[in-house]
Amino acid sequence: MSGFFNLYNHGFVRVAVGVPEVRVADPRFNTEKTLELADQALKEKAIFAVFPELGLSAYSNEDLFHQEALLSGVLQGVERICAWSRDKNIILLVGAPLVVDERLFNCALVISLGTVCGVAVKSYLPNYREFYEARQFRPASEAVSEVISIAGQRNVPFGADLIFRVEGTRHFSFYAEICEDLWVPIPPSSYAALAGATVIANLSASNVTVGKADYRRDLVANQSARCIAAYLYTAAGPGESTTDLAWDGQALVYENGTLLAESERFVQRGQIIFADIDLNRLAQDRMRMNTFSWNARHHASKVKSFRSIPIALDLNPYLSISHLPLLRDIPRFPYVPADPSLRDQRCYEVYNIQVAGLAKRIVSSGAENVVIGISGGLDSTHALLVAARTMDLLGRSRSCIKAFTMPGFATSEKTYKNAWRLMKALEVEARELDIRPSSLQMMKDIGHPFAEGKAVYDVTFENVQAGERTSHLFRLANLKNGLVLGTGDLSELALGWCTYGVGDHMSHYAVNVSVPKTLIQHLIRWVADRNIFAPEVSPILREILATEISPELVPGDERAEPSQKTEEIIGPYELHDFFNYFITRYGYRPSKVAFLAWTAWRDENKGSWIDVPVEKRRSYTIGEIKHWLSVYLYRFFQISQFKRSCIPNGPKVGSGGSLSPRGDYRAPSDSEAQVWLDDLAKVPDREEEVE
Repeated sequence: MSGFFNLYNHGFVRVAVGVPEVRVADPRFNTEKTLELADQALKEKAIFAVFPELGLSAYSNEDLFHQEALLSGVLQGVERICAWSRDKNIILLVGAPLVVDERLFNCALVISLGTVCGVAVKSYLPNYREFYEARQFRPASEAVSEVISIAGQRNVPFGADLIFRVEGTRHFSFYAEICEDLWVPIPPSSYAALAGATVIANLSASNVTVGKADYRRDLVANQSARCIAAYLYTAAGPGESTTDLAWDGQALVYENGTLLAESERFVQRGQIIFADIDLNRLAQDRMRMNTFSWNARHHASKVKSFRSIPIALDLNPYLSISHLPLLRDIPRFPYVPADPSLRDQRCYEVYNIQVAGLAKRIVSSGAENVVIGISGGLDSTHALLVAARTMDLLGRSRSCIKAFTMPGFATSEKTYKNAWRLMKALEVEARELDIRPSSLQMMKDIGHPFAEGKAVYDVTFENVQAGERTSHLFRLANLKNGLVLGTGDLSELALGWCTYGVGDHMSHYAVNVSVPKTLIQHLIRWVADRNIFAPEVSPILREILATEISPELVPGDERAEPSQKTEEIIGPYELHDFFNYFITRYGYRPSKVAFLAWTAWRDENKGSWIDVPVEKRRSYTIGEIKHWLSVYLYRFFQISQFKRSCIPNGPKVGSGGSLSPRGDYRAPSDSEAQVWLDDLAKVPDREEEVE
């Protein structure tokens, strides 16, 4: 795939938001400072740059806006920017006061390749508290002309109804609104988004007062989320008049509610920020969210009133660059927030969602007890922690949890001891049930070579043990008037890494069904760090966290530690969880997922590791990513959907975390994986192939 390591080949575009230094009523100075930042944007390969409201004149001119010399100087600045941009492959949005039909308007000029492509007009003029814009300007609704002449160009679209569609770039349509337009109950950008704009630019001035920066963030975040759009916002910075006001130069880029970039505030120099917008993500989310299109249909007359303005832009010079990595941070662990405070809140919510789900099921089923098998591994440990907290919540004794350690032919001493220690520390009713005799009897019955003393450790050998464990648990549930608590997690379900039916695939209620392996590790650590249970529980949990992930079904030479290593067989869970999130949550093509994984994992010294011990930190080459992604794609799309089609009930815990056919995910059990594997084949095997 030519240009694989280039962001523009994966549905991203690089945008810039500038806050230039200004001088009040000095269009020449302001124009040059704007172009200095535009030059920086061009060097960083951005194709779209936004600058503040009335930036060519400065915002705080008050009645000077009625001076012909100032307005003439602004027009000269527009001509200068057009001349600069004639051979530059970037779209600029600049703020300027313009006289049209003997009225003065607060405008945003869209300039590309030497041409003013259109002029957006401010709709809502604040005239309260410190604002007196209605004294100088007229709102867009008072415009008579729909096209104007400017900078030697005729028939330039003019108004508040312009959506600019960038030709040659999929899903890149933008709309410009100005400052107060965002502050009103229904911003114009709401309708523009329904009409197809994926990027909203807000040219603002916005003086600063205490708490206003947070309010701006809330407004921009909320509007970007409601519109399923990218929202670029810039406020005036150094040089505006401080006669009665002050300015902080806040610039923001949000994408569908997520902050991508923010400027420094209160700096005494011009600055520019960059962000890489994922246009594919926005288009995918809009496609999935059927209520978005219904809302557009409900407002059809308003949506149809927008004019579509094409803008030519040649991306070929950028597409041919072999390496143009993302500036955007791609989290290695998309299910686990990197910020400690957010991670703490996430763990609190997930844990309590699981507890609430299990509590309701216990009460509604009339079950007296919960029956669970404890292996000393991650999944059963966390399920037991959920069960223990649930019994506390319901006011029942933890002895209502009937926990069984069920050693098989490959159970290690470490996991066996940890299972017993955990059950005792949590004060549940603990018993041991050795499945080896019944497993051996079944293998005798079916004529398996192991029953004759031969060391044949095939899938039948493994699944006999998994089946015996589950079979015993179900019959114990009958005996104890209980329900079998499932322990399998989302990662195993995505990969089909579970024994179908009478195996770890089945239970009466599966509390971990939408919790991925990487998140389960942090949930257990969260419980340990906060000593949610008795003090002796936490050290046991930390020892379990340090244990190799293993099904413990095939014997090895060493019995002290698990002999099977799951991640050597199917690949690292940290990668599979990454793949699963972007494949199922966003529907990205495999080549894009590989690019994102390379972005996140190519350097072990960069990015957040979220408490991963130093000795376990690593990076992945593009070849390794491609290999394990092929494993994921084949297992997910080709061979394991039948297991997901009949999974037990269990609570959904996150927006990217459910494969239940009764919830987020419905798919045929006999589909093919070839179309995904064909796309993956475009990914290079080595990075140096594209140098």
